[in-house]
Amino acid sequence: MATFSQKPAEVEKKWILIDAEGLVVGRLATLVANILRGKNKPTFTPHVDDGDNVIVINADKVVFTGKKYTDKKYYWHTGHPGGIKERTARQILEGRFPERVFEKAVERMVPRGPLGRRQMKNLRVYAGTSHPHEAQQPEVLDVGALNRKNKGIA
Repeated sequence: MATFSQKPAEVEKKWILIDAEGLVVGRLATLVANILRGKNKPTFTPHVDDGDNVIVINADKVVFTGKKYTDKKYYWHTGHPGGIKERTARQILEGRFPERVFEKAVERMVPRGPLGRRQMKNLRVYAGTSHPHEAQQPEVLDVGALNRKNKGIA
C-alpha cells in the first residue's frame, strides 16, 4: 500500500465560522492553526495547503487566563538603535485593532515560510459580529462546547 499524498488540484476547502466571544486566546489559536494547516483532515499532506478557510468574529472579546491580560507584552523593533518597543495585551485589545492579538497568536503557531504565509491568507479575523462572507455559507463551529476549559472566566 502506497502512502497517500494529496495534490493541490484535489484540495476541497470549506468555510468555518467561529465566534470567539469569551474563549481563551491560546486554546482557540491552536484549534484554528490546526484547521488552517489541514491537520484535522485525514488527507493531511505537509507540503500542500489543504486547510479550510476560517472566519473568526468577536475577536475583541477573547479572554486571557491568569494575569496575561495585564502582564503579557508584545515586542517589536523599529529598526533604529534602541528602538525596542512593547505594548501589553490590554493596550492592544482596548486599542484600534484588537483583532491583532488573535492574529499574532495564530501566526506564531503556523510554520514560517511560503506555505505558512499562504495558509495565513485563509484566516479572516473581525473585531465585531459582522463579516462579509455570508455568500460562502460557512459552517458554525462551537469551540466552547468542545472542552469546558475553552471558555474563560469572563
